[in-house]
Parts: sequence; structure tokens; C-alpha cells
Amino acid sequence: MQPAFLRNLSVMALGIATLSIALADDVQRTSPEPAARTTTPIQHVIIVIGENHTFDNLFGVYKPRGGQTIHNLLSQGIVNADGSPGPNFATAVQQQAGNTSVYRIDPSLTGAYPFLPQPQTTYATGLPPGVPDMRFPANLPPGPFQITTYVPYDSYVGDPPHRFFQMWQQVDQGRHDLFAWVGATTGIGPDNSFNPSTYGPNNTFQGGEALGFYNMSTGDAPKFKALARRYALSDNDHQSIMGGTGANFLAIATGDVAYFNVNGVPAQPFGNQIENPNPQPGTNNWYTKDGYTGGSYVNCADPSQPGVSAIQGYIDSQPGHAFHGGNCAADTYYLVNNYGLGYTFDGKAKPVLATNFTLPPQTIPTIADALSAKQVSWKWYSGGREPTRTTKEYCGICDPFTAFTSIMTTPLKAHLQGVPELYADLADEMLPAVAFVRPYESQAGHPANATTSAFENFVADLVDKVKAHPALWQHTAVLVTVDEGGGYYDSGYIQPVDFFGDGTRIPLLAISPWARRGHVDHTYADHASILKFIEKNWRLKPLSARSRDNLPNPRQGDDDRYVPTNRPAIGDLMSMFDFKQVKEGEDDHAGEGQRDGSD
Repeated sequence: MQPAFLRNLSVMALGIATLSIALADDVQRTSPEPAARTTTPIQHVIIVIGENHTFDNLFGVYKPRGGQTIHNLLSQGIVNADGSPGPNFATAVQQQAGNTSVYRIDPSLTGAYPFLPQPQTTYATGLPPGVPDMRFPANLPPGPFQITTYVPYDSYVGDPPHRFFQMWQQVDQGRHDLFAWVGATTGIGPDNSFNPSTYGPNNTFQGGEALGFYNMSTGDAPKFKALARRYALSDNDHQSIMGGTGANFLAIATGDVAYFNVNGVPAQPFGNQIENPNPQPGTNNWYTKDGYTGGSYVNCADPSQPGVSAIQGYIDSQPGHAFHGGNCAADTYYLVNNYGLGYTFDGKAKPVLATNFTLPPQTIPTIADALSAKQVSWKWYSGGREPTRTTKEYCGICDPFTAFTSIMTTPLKAHLQGVPELYADLADEMLPAVAFVRPYESQAGHPANATTSAFENFVADLVDKVKAHPALWQHTAVLVTVDEGGGYYDSGYIQPVDFFGDGTRIPLLAISPWARRGHVDHTYADHASILKFIEKNWRLKPLSARSRDNLPNPRQGDDDRYVPTNRPAIGDLMSMFDFKQVKEGEDDHAGEGQRDGSD
């Protein structure tokens, strides 16, 4: 996600021709027993989506219950349980690189950092923007470091870069060794509303903050730790798209990627909105056209376009190729970063101009369309929609259905509601079958303008509210994840699915009476797995011929359970549950405090 002061670009109302479809729908409170039959005991799924944490950033020093294995910083020996560098710390040491002529995802390495560049404040709440964060030392070892060694767990910290071409470089074809270098050399790109006298190739407002992690073994994230030990955790779930919030929320809604269009027909966007990650002359990786008020569209079917051949060549070298050509249609400019969405939350079309950085209204099939067609109830609850909250609590690009004509020009837009409506629906036991929840901005966990502690408190409180209704709880699954890794370091495998990703691992918890107790699931997953879970549970078909929910479930080999042998492949999350177990009520303390050798 972009910095807070760029998130709410002002727009003017402008009439845009929209396609009206006949999708009348009654959004009256639904009963807790949806009419549609399910394939499992789960009759309600609540998907809670926070922001910007990789798996290692949050669960990097998590110790699972006895009998479970996990891939994280601790298990790989990168760090010790106390957060200090471990015996295999060298495998995560960050490298410097040289890239002075053309964009590469694997630039030539020029040597390891002796120390991390000192973390910077970016725009962290209560701190001056874009200066060294003096709470952290200037001589941090050149790899992962524990954030809470230096600041309390509930502190605001700086925000690493997390954009499309930057993320491809950060992971360096699976070597994961250029997170610090990318931050220091290009940051969030040249096209941003910073003072050019202070922001530029010699000061990107970024240091080594991308290597920070929280430590559950020393008391960080205690509620997330308890939920993981009691329910199920995936250590192989990923963001679908390399890059930031906007593209990944759209992927959660569609399993696909949005594109520039005129009345639904692909078209070439404004020149200032086309990405060009080639370095500017005389710089080391300072992109030519990229930023929150600049380039964000890519015609990835054209190998002559800047940056395309570097990524496409890597994808073409991988096994599988389920999506020929990287899933890139000809003459189509895909949105790979963050722009404002085509409608206001109350259904007014926004202008699409060179200076407005607004994605035109989309006609891609969504999970909301599929659910509505099968009369399966759904809602998207966004924090900050209600007028009693300030606009700073609402994230427009985190409300993805406001991008779609089929939702915003029909009665379906009434399904887009606020968090107070969520709590009211829970209290009245009128929860829809499928509920997406994006917390208030201050509780979503985004670095710099929110905290991880606020996000876990939101999640824990919501789970308690569901459990307060035993009949509802017995048929509910709460899936907790984030939109993307926020540019933080992660040590896990990334499957090259198509031109757009996957990206780094992110946390995913399955909280339900039917979740496998204390289980750590290794099945490869990404945002499309949420769609596949919904589709399998409510007997829906894949959303389109090109959406990722078409991919098969992974087959796991004996050598590496994290890498599908039939890749590209994406799981459906069913392996996180045990639907054969007999439910006779839940022991609220099961699994807590057991002497299982894991702590």
C-alpha cells in the first residue's frame, strides 16, 4: 500500500457509461442457515484481511505444537529463539548489486552489506518522515533482526517498499537477498509527491526495515500465537501478485488482474501511467517511470516493453506453463500496483484522467457475481465506511468490489457495508454465508500507520464475538490473512505461477471448530485458494477461463512438501480442516500449556 498521504487521491464526479446487468438482489438480513447446500459443515466463512506482513515477519520464530514441522527463520537456523543471528544467518545476508543500464530481476551482485542500511521512519505515525530511525542502531547485522529488541511491540515502525518490479528484484529468483538493496536504490519509485530536494536516488526514504521481524518466542503477537497453536496455520500461503495492496485485493475478489479499458475494451493508458523500471542514466536502479502518482500499468504480452522480458524469461523457464505467455493477453495493460478504484463506495463513477490515477470500471468476473448467481449470501465489510469515522479509517483500494460495474451499478452495491454492520449481523445471528472483512485502517496492521498488535486485537475480538454464538460458531470458519507481505523479508519458496506472481509468503490462519488442532499446513496456497475454498464448499465453478482458481490442487513430493510436483498448482485450503472429526463441544483450553516440547 502507498503512504497514507497518497492513499486518498482527490477525485471529481464524472459520468462514465456503465454496463447494467440484471442482478437484482435482496440484501435483507439473512438467516444463519443459508439456503445453499455446502459440501462441508462450514455454512459461514469469514475472511479477515489485514495488511503487509510476510510469514517470517510475523511467524518467523513461532514454535508449533509437538509433532508439527514448520519452515521459518528459526527452523532454518537463520535466527535463534532469542532473535539473535543463528548458525545459518549467512543464508539470509543481504547483497548489494549493480544495475546501471536495464531492469533485471537478478542484477549482478557486487558484495554483501557489511551492515544493514539504518532503518528509516518513512511516514511512521509520530515520527518525522524519511529520516534514519534512531531507535535502531546503524550497525545491524546484514540480515533479519528482531524489531522488538529496540522498540516495544505496539510501536509504529517504518514501511518497506512493496511494489511490483521492486518485489521481483527483492526475491532475486528465490535467493531472497536484495530486500535492503532495492529499498536503498529505488524505494517506492521516482513518481511520488515528495520534495525532490530531499527524495531521490540518493535518498529513497528507505533503509533496512524490510529485514525486521517479530518474535513470538519472546512474547510478541501472543494472540496470533495462541490462535495458531489452537487452530490451523499455513506456512506456505502467498500473495498472488508481486506488489502492493490494490492489485492483491483485486486478486482476492477475482483470482485475476485488472486492466486499463475504455467501456470494457482493453486500451492503452496515459503515457505517464505506464511502468518503466529501467534505471535512469547514471543511477543504480533508480527507475525511470514508477510510483503512486506515476507508472503502474504493464503490457506484459509485449517483450519489448521495459521490464517484461526479464520476468517473462524467468516464468518461461519454469515447469508447467498452465497459463501460456504468463497469462498476459495481447494489447492489454494490466494494473500491477495501486490506483484508486472506478467508483466511490456509494456508486458514483470517478474520472479516469492522466492526473487522477484511477482504474477504469472493470468487467472481470468476481466471486461476488458467482455467489449472487447461485443465491449464496455475501457481504464485504470495510472499516471506515460509516460517517462517524474519519476518512482516514477507510481504505478505498482495500474495498475491491468498488472497481466493478456488475456490483456498483446494480443493487449488489448494498452488500458493501461497514464494520458496525458486521457486528450487528453477528449479534443478531444474521451473518451471510461469505463475509469479507477489512478492519479499520488503524487496526489493519499496515506498518507506519497501524500496528501489528492492533490487528491481532481486532482478530481476537472478532473470533470471540463469533464464539459467543455457539450455534453459529459450530458451522463457521474464520480465515485470517493479509493482502501482501509489505516488502518484508521471507525465507520461503515462491512458485512462479505467471507474469504477476506469486509473491512472498504471508500468514494464513484457519480458525474453526473444524480446523485441525495446532496443525501447520504445508500445501501451497495463494489468494486464489480462498476462492477455491468458497467454490468447493458452495459448488461453484471457476470464475473465468484465466482466473487462478482453475489451477489444480498441488501434489506434494517426498523431497520437498512445499514445492508442488505438478506446478503451477494452488490448494483449496481443505487440508487445514478435519471434517470427519466428531464435534461434541470445544474445550476452550485445548492445546494451551501442554508440555509437548515445543516451548
